[in-house]
Amino acid sequence: MTTRIPSELELDRRAYRRGRERRSVLIAIASTLVFAVVVWATVINTEGWSKVQQSFFDPAVALQALPKVWDGFLVNLTVLGISLFTVGGVALVIALLRTLRGPVFFPVRMLAAGYTDLFRGLPFIIVLYLVGFGLPTIVGERIDELFLGVLAVTLTYSSYVAEVIRAGIESVHPSQRLAARALGLSHVQTLRRVVLPQALRKMTPALMNDFISMQKDVGLISIIAGIDAIAGARSVTATTYNFTPYVVAGILFILLAIPTIRLADWYTARLREREQTGSVL
Repeated sequence: MTTRIPSELELDRRAYRRGRERRSVLIAIASTLVFAVVVWATVINTEGWSKVQQSFFDPAVALQALPKVWDGFLVNLTVLGISLFTVGGVALVIALLRTLRGPVFFPVRMLAAGYTDLFRGLPFIIVLYLVGFGLPTIVGERIDELFLGVLAVTLTYSSYVAEVIRAGIESVHPSQRLAARALGLSHVQTLRRVVLPQALRKMTPALMNDFISMQKDVGLISIIAGIDAIAGARSVTATTYNFTPYVVAGILFILLAIPTIRLADWYTARLREREQTGSVL
């Protein structure tokens, strides 16, 4: 087996690319150092920074608050985990209802459209108030805060996710449906085997963004008396008169969101690369 020897021109190209990469790395390091110096000079090296550090970044208070904030954070994770399934199921049903064809389904389409318009327009905090304090009043008895939190998240985010799913379904070319029906597939089989698999690839980045937003908003269930991370931080702040517990809760939510953000960026870049190279999505 003969070994292919690169030409002189190819070797020059490789050397040029290596030189450009080294230059880019050096520029990145230099710009980072300059940015760090600017931050130190304008933020850290100021008179008020010590007060900010004492009020928001106290290590002793952070260690004191971490157990209670972590226990509450597990409640947020529980609401998030359950809401993934409820939001996905409700959103899929609403999206399918909005894509029904024919005048006989006009009332159903109008109801689905009204639902998405209503809950996409309402701020999430108002939905929490309506669900958390209105529903127990109607029922006349106390309702578990975990159920109320899941219900509020489901009502709000199923409207967003439903529109993403509907847009993904409608982005599939009509010829795909016609071809599937010509092969003898029913409407349900066409959706399940042909339309939804193609739509899923296109709507995944948008769904990931909605999931990231939902990760943050589950931290608001403390409004309806849920003992979550924010409520745990509030209780420690009430005894220490220090805001560091809120920073601890914020860090936990950031650590939760970073993997999803990086995954969304990677998947978006992968789709873009496939489209640019002309491969089949």
